[in-house]
Formats: sequence, structure tokens, C-alpha cells
Amino acid sequence: MLFHGSYTALLTPFKDNNVDFDAYRRLIDFQIENGTNGLVPVGTTGESPTLSHNEHKKLVEVCIDQSNGRVPVIAGAGSNSTNEAVDFVKHACSAGADGLLVVTPYYNKPTQSGLIAHYNELIKNSSKPIIIYDIPGRSVIKMNDSTMAKLAEDKLIVGVKDATADLARPTRLQNIIGDDFIQLSGEDGTALAYLAAGGHGCISVTSNIAPKLLSRMHNAWKQGDVSTAQEINKKLMPLHDALFCETSPGPLKYAASLLGLCSSEARLPIVEIEEVSKTNVKDALLKAELL
Repeated sequence: MLFHGSYTALLTPFKDNNVDFDAYRRLIDFQIENGTNGLVPVGTTGESPTLSHNEHKKLVEVCIDQSNGRVPVIAGAGSNSTNEAVDFVKHACSAGADGLLVVTPYYNKPTQSGLIAHYNELIKNSSKPIIIYDIPGRSVIKMNDSTMAKLAEDKLIVGVKDATADLARPTRLQNIIGDDFIQLSGEDGTALAYLAAGGHGCISVTSNIAPKLLSRMHNAWKQGDVSTAQEINKKLMPLHDALFCETSPGPLKYAASLLGLCSSEARLPIVEIEEVSKTNVKDALLKAELL
């Protein structure tokens, strides 16, 4: 299968409100050296809404350059403006991304027909496979299964990053689209259950700071070692919860700073997390034996 296993929704390190590309390159190496199956730059975890277009594009280029073919790169290429998304799609394709992650247009609340029109416009301008990103908690709208099946009739629509936490959905989509449609969870806490329901992997927030454990969990599942996968999942569950004790990626940035990966700096309107949240994150890192 084209994309499977543990993928990381990369955070974007900042220093004095500028992208810290040195820390970003180190983070990419840290991911690959610890078994991450693939990288996803400039998604929501990468604070894409507050990046300039130039920053967005350079982050994609640097990720492709630093990974140097060692793992696939699925570039974030979404926007609530179809014209902007087309621009990101064209750039990511020309930069050499292996795939594109395209979120449903947030805030605009398009109809299902509007979603089809949006993705069809991107298909026309893409030479790379597209993963639909369905995250109604942030984008307000949910893509219906029938809409997804309609879009999947095109060979460039190869899968979904599903952040609905609907654990019946992988099986439903297998029945209406088929087993070859790539289903990646976008929700760390239910990722293992998602695999059990027919999913193929996860685009993870937690793997920014726990890449080795999550790689081991996915490998254990693939090898049929259910008990090991369950033990790792149990160990990481407090961390999954802690990383969303405030709006992501605030807690993740703090955790990354404790591990020396980058500073805790985020871009407004994301602010430094509260002291009680810091304690929560630190305790979860200790429980996971990462600190």
C-alpha cells in the first residue's frame, strides 16, 4: 500500500516568530531515525493557518530535501480558498512531494456538491495522489461517505485522513469504496482501534515526540502482535490526552521543548499553555518514559 503505518504531522519550530529551519531539519532526522514511516509537513499541527505562503512552500521544500527519499512526504496543500489550494498543490507537485493532504474547506461550510467541486479543481491541477483530510471538529463540515466514494472514482483520490473518531467508518468505507482506499486515522487516541476496524495507519501528533513507540505499535499490529500494540497504546494514552489538554499544538510545542527538540514558541493566536497544563504534559511524558 502506498501510504501506511505511522506518519507524523510535523510541528513547525519557531524562533523569535520566524521559522527555525535548523530545528526543523533536526526534527525530520529524529523522526526518520526512530522509525517513522512518513512525514506530513504544514498541516494543522504545523500551524499552517498562520504561515505565509512563502513559509508554507519553503517548509515543504526543506522537508523533501532533508528526508531525501528516505520516507514518503505527504505535503499539506489545503486551504478554504480553492485558488490558494490549487497554488499549494501545484507547488508541492513540482517540489517533489509523494502525496498531498488536502483538508475540507474550513469556515466556508461548502455543501457536499461544493466539496466535490473543490477537490475536482485540485485533481485537474495535480500530478500526485491526494489524501482527503476530514476533520469536522476544526473545519465545521463533514464529508459524507457517499461524497468520498464519488471522489474516489478518480485515481488521484487515494485515501482519507479521518479525524472524526468514528470507528465504524473504516469498515463502511471498505464496503463502499474497497480495500485499496487508504484509510489513515487523524486521531491518536483511537488510532489502534481504527486499525482494528480496517484502517492502514495514522497521521499522528504524538509521534512528533514519541516516534519510536508509535512506529513499534504500528509494526506490532502489522505483524499480528496485538498484545504489544495494546501495551504501547496503553502507555501512550495519557500522553495522547495531555497533548490536547489545550488547543493543539500548544501542549505539543511545550512537550517538544522539554525533550530539547525545539522551543515551545507558537504563533498567535496560539499562546503558551497554562501552568496546570504544563504539569499535565510533563506527567504524561514521565509516564511514557520519554522524560
